[in-house]
Amino acid sequence: MKATPPPVIYKSISELMREINMPEPLHPLVALVNYDKHKGSPKNAVHNFLINFYKVTFKKDFRGQVKYGQDYYDFEEGGLAFLAPNQLITMSNDQNCYQGYNLFFHADLIRNYQLGKNIHQYGFFSYAVNEALFLSEKEKKIIAGLFENIAAELDNNIDAFSQDVLVSQIELLLNYSNRFYNRQFLTRKAIHHDLISQMDTYLSARFADQQGGIPTVLEAAKHLQVSPRYLTDMLKSLTGQSAQQHIHDRLIEEAKVVLSTTRLTIAEIAYQLGFEHPQSFNKLFKRYTNLSPTVFRKSFN
Repeated sequence: MKATPPPVIYKSISELMREINMPEPLHPLVALVNYDKHKGSPKNAVHNFLINFYKVTFKKDFRGQVKYGQDYYDFEEGGLAFLAPNQLITMSNDQNCYQGYNLFFHADLIRNYQLGKNIHQYGFFSYAVNEALFLSEKEKKIIAGLFENIAAELDNNIDAFSQDVLVSQIELLLNYSNRFYNRQFLTRKAIHHDLISQMDTYLSARFADQQGGIPTVLEAAKHLQVSPRYLTDMLKSLTGQSAQQHIHDRLIEEAKVVLSTTRLTIAEIAYQLGFEHPQSFNKLFKRYTNLSPTVFRKSFN
């Protein structure tokens, strides 16, 4: 069996542009590829690679199916996808099959700006590709305009204000993306409520199994086939709670049932629910109910 070659690592944007036969970037820390004008293709047969910078992809025309959880859904809109540095990318063969943009920017571009401190708050950089943002016609026009503004700025000669302007334009693009993702969460409530139902079913099974410790966000997300950050952001938009808070809520409800219907000791209940130490169970229960497990149990006697 032929071994899979390790991924190629691109440390600079210029290096990647050369590899995909694109013009040398005018700014060393940021590049914008417009597929309406350039149809890049790799010089070598490199299919898997890592890039040490951020990537934002905008497809004006997207056709096909996208997987959410266990199901597939058809979309007719354009889409946005986001990648943080050092994530594995598989080169697709559709470089000549769609219109749109690829924006690449290095962390050094935003390092001394507020965006550099807040970039982790844009959770979609941690989403899976199949959790892309799908846009309405109106939203596509807004996003296309933002990319065109970035392209126009990159065509200007670099001066003392270039970096400030570019960073502010990228930040505006990310803020609009945040807004549109929130709209997507809300307009796909039926899909996401089904995802919540699947998560609750999974948690119930885990609690009933009484093995494997307390369920984690990572485990729940893996079971639901979504990324942990997407699961948290989706839950926050619909319930106001993070995925971790949702798990804790279910855990406390399970604890209340056991406390009120069995004679197990507090320590036995803690171990049954997956806690390594009864003190940790006491602390979490009191944080959510303002009562210790013992006081809560006495209220039922």
